[in-house]
Amino acid sequence: MLFHITCILVALLFLAPILLVLLASFRPPAMVGNGFLSLQGLDLSNYGRLENFGAGILHYSGNSLFVAFATAILTIFVSVFAGYGFSRFRFPLKSLAFVLILSTIMVPFQSILTPLFLILVKLGLQNTLSGLVFIYVTLQLPFSVFMMRNAFDAVPKEIEEAARIDGVKGLRSLIYVMGPLVFPGIVSVGLFAFLNAWNEFLAALVLLTDQDRYTLPVLVTAVRSGHYGSIDWGAVQAGVTVMMIPCLILFVTLQRFYIRGLTAGAVK
Repeated sequence: MLFHITCILVALLFLAPILLVLLASFRPPAMVGNGFLSLQGLDLSNYGRLENFGAGILHYSGNSLFVAFATAILTIFVSVFAGYGFSRFRFPLKSLAFVLILSTIMVPFQSILTPLFLILVKLGLQNTLSGLVFIYVTLQLPFSVFMMRNAFDAVPKEIEEAARIDGVKGLRSLIYVMGPLVFPGIVSVGLFAFLNAWNEFLAALVLLTDQDRYTLPVLVTAVRSGHYGSIDWGAVQAGVTVMMIPCLILFVTLQRFYIRGLTAGAVK
């Protein structure tokens, strides 16, 4: 009984900020910060300001969804093949290559932002959502390759050998035999990539100069300025609420795969 009460209290502690942000998103700017738990004076004016800014909230949400889903799909595609290769194949300097890939995690993204900007300019991808996707995939790959290598290492090689005896080889073995077994790891990699791309702000701010190509984090920053230099907290909270919705839906839907994926390869 005590355990369940403690769990409920901890859950309420984590849900309280979400509830406060949700209520604040329905309050006029003058009332934000006063009487958070009061249900009086609620309206949709904050969401109206988001819709009336630039091309509208739906347009910028579409930009963010495209970037996040494209990042997740490309990250999964590359990391699955790379993780499978590092787990199952032997080749010269294999350990060194893996260490070099992981070492890039220690390089601060801000320190290479200028070179990345220049590379995108040379490729003609600056100020494009596709260029932003490639940047996000590059930054996400070291961790994703590490995750997928561990996921494949947790699968006994005897399963793959049995499939090979039955005539299932190569790509078919990876898709139909190994794929279902490492599916939790794939979900974890895709979820991490989606959330990081969905919430990332600095690269989108620097690499996107056209207002119509803004993602939601940049939109929230652009719309936060109120009259005479004040901060429009109502619009900010409305933008934060919109940004939370896909994250909550994905996490709740894929939670069981996510937890299994994080622990894949931890115990043999």
